[in-house]
Amino acid sequence: MPTLDARLRLPLAGLSPATTSFPGSTPKPGSLSFALRPPSASLSSSASAPAAAAPPIVVVGSANADIYVEVDRLPLVGETVAARAGRSLAGGKGANQAACGGRLAAGPTYLVARVGDDANGRLLEGALADAGGVRLDRVARAPGAPSGHAVVMLMPGGQNSIIIVGGANMEGWASGVGSDDLDLIRRAGVLLLQREIPDWVNVQVAQAAKGAGVPVILDAGGMDAPVPGELLSLVDIFSPNETELARLTGMPTETFEQISRAAGACHKMGVKEVLVKLGSQGSALFIEGGEPIRQPIIPATEVVDTTGAGDTFTSAFAVALVEGKPKEECMRFAAAAASLCVQVKGAIPSMPDRKSVMDLLESVQVE
Repeated sequence: MPTLDARLRLPLAGLSPATTSFPGSTPKPGSLSFALRPPSASLSSSASAPAAAAPPIVVVGSANADIYVEVDRLPLVGETVAARAGRSLAGGKGANQAACGGRLAAGPTYLVARVGDDANGRLLEGALADAGGVRLDRVARAPGAPSGHAVVMLMPGGQNSIIIVGGANMEGWASGVGSDDLDLIRRAGVLLLQREIPDWVNVQVAQAAKGAGVPVILDAGGMDAPVPGELLSLVDIFSPNETELARLTGMPTETFEQISRAAGACHKMGVKEVLVKLGSQGSALFIEGGEPIRQPIIPATEVVDTTGAGDTFTSAFAVALVEGKPKEECMRFAAAAASLCVQVKGAIPSMPDRKSVMDLLESVQVE
């Protein structure tokens, strides 16, 4: 187990500017000129339809009411600026990933989460029900704790800055995760985690998954705190963006070679697979002892809002993984889902359905 000095330190989620089209990470300006795959490659027919009897996807994580304000720029200290518009939408990394899984997966997708007994909690439950495909019987109301919420300052070009209030996401787990939920996790095809709930909850559910041979994917986004070595030891795939990777390793990530070395540092800490979201440069999967698998972005027609793009990418990757797809195919599927996500405002409202993802993949293949 890593020592305290070897723990990973991560940044606050959502505090990076947006990119031209991305699977959630630090943006880089530039034109959209990437192709999905080399001309000689082809999309296997197995990707066109989900597996008939895919096991459930279980997401344990946060649910937030996202309060959107559209501004031309962020206010300076002591300054008040007028917003062009404002509204409340459902979000949170856990809810986002569950909503995406619900729309893409063949089998059921469960969200294990905590919300407050308040208007925001009802907003979240209603939005997830409307999203379709998400089982909500594992979402519990936390007495005395407000629902988590976030203020999303959306700027022109899809750039955003986000401030999160944990609420029930952090305060609603006093009794931990119940035995029924742990049994569900042991039967899952994959367990998706993030860092917007307490680490000890993530450890509890990851232990249940690990003991049953269920793959665990940990999205690095969330609290700015060290990742406990106990949690790292239970993770099969660790997924930071490039900013998070630089912060957690203390190493530069400006070039692919630097990113590769930083991923290698994660391997030395016990993480076997590191799935890095690289903004306008796409994504890369670093498997210990193997060659990196690279996936370019799929260009978006127009980037409207990058909120939730990283969650879409991670969830779509997990969906394809549960269906038994090769890792290269998982990454193509995830890239297509993220490209569609950034073209719609909001997090959960922007999650694409499977037909849209497959149509995009087929159109790029033809090109």
